[in-house]
Amino acid sequence: MPIQISGEHLINGAAMQPPFPAGTEQIVLGLGCFWGAERLFWEQDGVVVTAVGYAGGITPNPTYEETCTGRTGHAEVVLVVYDPARVTLESLLGTFWEAHDPTQGMRQGNDLGTQYRSTIYTTSEKQQAVAERSRDEYQAALQAQGLGEITTEIRPLDTFYYAEEYHQQYLAKNPNGYCGLKGTGVTCPLPA
Repeated sequence: MPIQISGEHLINGAAMQPPFPAGTEQIVLGLGCFWGAERLFWEQDGVVVTAVGYAGGITPNPTYEETCTGRTGHAEVVLVVYDPARVTLESLLGTFWEAHDPTQGMRQGNDLGTQYRSTIYTTSEKQQAVAERSRDEYQAALQAQGLGEITTEIRPLDTFYYAEEYHQQYLAKNPNGYCGLKGTGVTCPLPA
């Protein structure tokens, strides 16, 4: 059974569940713990709404506790609904790459486990192509600084499952809450 949420974004009051406004697009991004990742994107101009959840695994309707076992295969992710007339996918992906270390495999810093892996789940062939190109360009920038290989999983989105209500906009509810985001310090060469 799907996790029930209020469906209203705490910051801007927008609907976190479909249908989304006409002309918007969706992408699902995983860059470690989803609390800080969600805040990073709800603060972006052109982002209509965000929500945290789970994607990329095998278990339908996983809970946080199940996801943390590593047995569901899901990553902690952020659904980003954006207006492409106001913000480009390249700009969002630049933020994604710079906000975490995509070379760490199944972890981000001290957060260990499959749920913390770096992921991009696309919702169109165009997004897939842009995401793959952005990975290649960021890989070149990382290599120029002597850093490792990107391990980010990039593939079409199967299903996005909403996380429990207490995780939604967590850092707005808990301003001193944990945020483990830490980038590599390497700038992404994508055009804004």
